[in-house]
Amino acid sequence: MVAEHLAVLPARPVWQPVPDAARAWLGEQDLPETGRALDDLLDDVRARVLPHPMGNGHPRFFGWVNSPPNPAGVLVEPLAAALNPSCAGGDHAGPHLERSVVRWLADLVGFPHPPGGGLLTSGASMATVICLAAARQRAALADGWDAREEGLSARPPMIMYVTEEGHSCLHKAAQLLGIGARNVRTVPVDGSYRMDMAALREMIAEDRAAGLRPFCVAGSAGTVNSGAVDPLGEIADVAAEHGLWFHVDGAYGALGVLADGAAPHYAGMERADSLALDPHKWLGVPVGCGCALLRDPGAARAAFSLVPSYLVDDNADDLGWFAEYGPEQTRPFRALKTWATMSYLGRAGITRLVDHTTGLARTLAAMVEQAPDFELLAPVTTSITAFRHRPRPDGLDALNRAIPGAVQARGNAFITGTRLGGREALRACFLHPDTTERDLAVLLEEIRLAAKGV
Repeated sequence: MVAEHLAVLPARPVWQPVPDAARAWLGEQDLPETGRALDDLLDDVRARVLPHPMGNGHPRFFGWVNSPPNPAGVLVEPLAAALNPSCAGGDHAGPHLERSVVRWLADLVGFPHPPGGGLLTSGASMATVICLAAARQRAALADGWDAREEGLSARPPMIMYVTEEGHSCLHKAAQLLGIGARNVRTVPVDGSYRMDMAALREMIAEDRAAGLRPFCVAGSAGTVNSGAVDPLGEIADVAAEHGLWFHVDGAYGALGVLADGAAPHYAGMERADSLALDPHKWLGVPVGCGCALLRDPGAARAAFSLVPSYLVDDNADDLGWFAEYGPEQTRPFRALKTWATMSYLGRAGITRLVDHTTGLARTLAAMVEQAPDFELLAPVTTSITAFRHRPRPDGLDALNRAIPGAVQARGNAFITGTRLGGREALRACFLHPDTTERDLAVLLEEIRLAAKGV
């Protein structure tokens, strides 16, 4: 069934709405009173689940940042489920393989990796929570108190700096950790949607003068809206000058450093205190697998380690268990699908994938610039092209807001929208290894046809 599903994907519609009857079956079932035969369950999956995919396995799926599954990751997933370990720690295959995989990821993006300096997570959202919790605890200990023990009440508000293009997971993490939404400063961006460094410096100075506690600045190594990479080296300089934790959100874009000629855009990423990235994005590791990388693993351990008597492991090495570096105690065997995917591709294959997809983004940008009815909205840095359709002089915001849904419903391509620079925009993200330049031409024609009907 898996092989059949993957084989027929390119010939199917990219996505179609789930019919009412199918939606009712999927969402309104009662728990069976008695158990059902496995063959019957598989029949239901074949008839009622597989026909309604998200669409991200198709070569013309360009929405959000969702990759197709790598076949090696698909192949080994049942084996991870069959072993079904908790990878909190212990002397078994899961934790040992995870250490190799984390080291591979750090090496790929050029991030310093001390032993114990990283762990796999459910995704970048959880990786961000881990990194910001480590930042919060380091700041508190530097000021002579313990955030874990005392909480944040009666202390000067901790302030974090994120651009208006920063990912929502940064804001969610700050809210979850008690920093508070009002203490997340939104730093303006320049014309290329990169952090405005003069504005950052001014904000930090104002907050210090007001008696607040700046503790973290988060830069992006590839934003979701346009793929922009912040001036990471300059951010690192400011962070060092003011004693701030420097976090990089590389969930989608960190691997873009491997593209031919891209390294200068990422200069300074290796100076970060922490880096979040998602193997389940550009690499195509089946969802969900993120990774938190830390320059000082002790910072995460200080933020999370709690070992009750029933979990003491006298045979553990000095690094302890993975469960001491994050909030998860029971942790699935994420390393197996990540190891299989990365081994299957190899460094050369990963680099080819990044080069291919970033090349597609540049090609689409060139096609957009050559077409009189399209407009490029941002420079292409990674594998995202941000643009809009302009077949007429007015009503462009309403038109471009309506286009993604109309394109999706046609079933021949899938694109999503956003707002960029105050304007409604279309954005195409390229992650599929089988996408071709012909698919780009189909996308633009689908946008034109969809626009005529809205």
